[in-house]
Amino acid sequence: MTRRVYQAIFLISIAIFTFLFAKEVKGAANLFPHIDKVAHFGIFFVLAIIMDKAFKLPLYSQILLLALYGAGIEIMQDSLPYRQASFADFVADFAGAASYFLVKVIVFKYKRKSNG
Repeated sequence: MTRRVYQAIFLISIAIFTFLFAKEVKGAANLFPHIDKVAHFGIFFVLAIIMDKAFKLPLYSQILLLALYGAGIEIMQDSLPYRQASFADFVADFAGAASYFLVKVIVFKYKRKSNG
């Protein structure tokens, strides 16, 4: 896929995830404790993948932008009467994004070592 396609997917993903983070959750099925943290981690892992393919930005810039988005989501949720902000959710957001980049760096070093 081209960078433009990834950029479109990234923007659509941001819109959908922002809507979902703002949506009122009623009677959510609790499959296990802290399922929301797993969801935050997974969403930000996926966003990091898409962002990395969509934009030519330094790694630290991508992590910073995703961290700011995560903080913005928590601020937005704190302003909604039916949601609440959670520092643990922000940590899960950051961990999800950082985990992708950590995996990427490790894989890159492994490939480079194997080829060189």
